[in-house]
Amino acid sequence: MQLKIAPSILSADFSRLAEEIRKVETAGADLLHIDVMDGHFVPNITIGPVVVKDIRRATKMPLDVHLMIEEPHKFIDAFASAGSDMLTVHIEAVSANQLERLRAKVKSKGLLFGLSLNPATPFTKIKPICKLADFILVMSVNPGFGGQKFISEVIPKIRQLRRIFCGDIAVDGGINDKTAGLVCQAGANVLVAGSYIFGSKDYAEAIRRLRCR
Repeated sequence: MQLKIAPSILSADFSRLAEEIRKVETAGADLLHIDVMDGHFVPNITIGPVVVKDIRRATKMPLDVHLMIEEPHKFIDAFASAGSDMLTVHIEAVSANQLERLRAKVKSKGLLFGLSLNPATPFTKIKPICKLADFILVMSVNPGFGGQKFISEVIPKIRQLRRIFCGDIAVDGGINDKTAGLVCQAGANVLVAGSYIFGSKDYAEAIRRLRCR
């Protein structure tokens, strides 16, 4: 499958966010990963639809909006209207009964629907529902903060997912030129990288290294 690089703006310099976004776009990024945190599902608070709307004006890249929030159904309309292309919800935040309705609402907006799972969540939790997703995001750090160390125990989970899921599998957390190879060998094809890209002096070189894994 095509390898895609998704810089995570959580690690960008928000005082010059539009410039940062243009730089990673020029450097060869394929899509932009936007972490939305509510201070409840995760202990941190980040951004909302207003910022996503401004980001939409700054780039033509697809916007993958990662909803690390409780009750995501309340915010689908707002994030869709803001210009999201993809909305990802956590299976830990919604019940299995809610998922089908949530998916239907996201798809009715013309967006791709993603499912995410935390490092401690076993493969057995997503196995029966992965068919609902257009793509799956595997967290390789505990969600809530950027710059954490990669949790290698998620690699078997990626491998199990690839055996039964033919869509994009993204991995988010601790991705660099070394861990990228590990997750790609396991079956992932979308690399979400924050501090590795935005903390580098040369964004294009950082992205090139991820592609060369």
